[in-house]
Amino acid sequence: MHGEDLIRRLAVALAIGLLVGAERHWRERDDAPGRRTAGVRTFALVGLSGGIVAALAAPMGPFGGAVLLAAGLFALMAALLPFAMREAEAEGRFSATSLVAAIGTYVLGALAVAGEAHAAGAAAVAMTAVLAARESLHGLMARITWAELRSAILLLSMTLVALPLVPDAPIAWLAGVNPHKVWMLAILLAGVSFLGYLGVKLGGGHRGLLLAGAAGGLVSSTAVTLSNATAAAKGGPATGLAAGALVAGAVSCLRTAGLALLVAPETGRALWPALLAAGAGMGVVALLLARRQATAEDGPAAPGNPFEIGAVLRMALLLGGVAAAAKLGAEKLGGGAVIVIAAVTGLTDVDAITLSVPALVPDTITATVAAQAVAVAVASNILAKAAYGLALGSGRYGVLFGLGSVLGLGAGAAVMFAAPG
Repeated sequence: MHGEDLIRRLAVALAIGLLVGAERHWRERDDAPGRRTAGVRTFALVGLSGGIVAALAAPMGPFGGAVLLAAGLFALMAALLPFAMREAEAEGRFSATSLVAAIGTYVLGALAVAGEAHAAGAAAVAMTAVLAARESLHGLMARITWAELRSAILLLSMTLVALPLVPDAPIAWLAGVNPHKVWMLAILLAGVSFLGYLGVKLGGGHRGLLLAGAAGGLVSSTAVTLSNATAAAKGGPATGLAAGALVAGAVSCLRTAGLALLVAPETGRALWPALLAAGAGMGVVALLLARRQATAEDGPAAPGNPFEIGAVLRMALLLGGVAAAAKLGAEKLGGGAVIVIAAVTGLTDVDAITLSVPALVPDTITATVAAQAVAVAVASNILAKAAYGLALGSGRYGVLFGLGSVLGLGAGAAVMFAAPG
């Protein structure tokens, strides 16, 4: 390691200590000098010491370097621990935060010299942010319920633990269904349900459902429809839930138009007026329903459980079954039946058609045929979601969502057929 590079890395180690120490010192700024275990100067020295020990350990090889780094860490703990214990005894409190922060500062200082200085700096910022958020985090822990914590842990486990283990390839004996995609649907459904729960809890009945629907529509309007249908079937506010699902459908139409313009401008220009009209139609109905709910004050508080894993898995399997049926139908009809394939595929997914069919222009199909295929997929998806809402939601939810969907579809179709050519 060259001299200039070493100096730069030691400066990063020192900066890490100063950053963490500034937060620790500010929190105890009212204490008299000599009444705190470690402040900005001590933490700066801890970070710099970690960097110096790492620099000394570099020529010693993996084993010798690890021993020296560990010895430095033990020396740091031996120096700070008696003072931390005396401070805690004097103040009558139990907290190891400053001691753990000092250990983290030492390790990050060593990482800045021996490893990735940028990563060490980013980790130091994250650690300081966590330390500074003590009141907010403690307040959150006081307000959060066990059902919310359990659901968040389950959602993270589904995403970070289970998802990498699920095979990401079509399986022949499952009619070519990709288990990875089915599990992704389950994660989407659970995430949208959790998002809706937080929206209602933080934003109130009608506002929260609209915001959650709009955010969910950027990912999967089908997931929002199914999640809201389940909530309505359990006695949730059907009017507000239908409004949220319609907003998700409107956002999905606008998203499809944006994707089409991005991947195939000629196809996108033929599509966007109809998709805009469809989205506007559903959006207007959603706003009317939201106003009606707000006037009637029929939006209860958020349910006690953000989502139930059993219901989420059942809905994901339902969508997986529909996808398998769509794939088999497309294979039987043949690759040339682009419009029919788009209609079948649109039962569960619009993005696949939006991203793949325009790529066939102009070698295989014309831009007009591509635009028609995407439009048919969108129409098929809207009708499929209306059917899901009728089948899985309460009667009121199914009717309101179905009517809003049909009105939006009608507006888009009118613009599509009125367009020249």
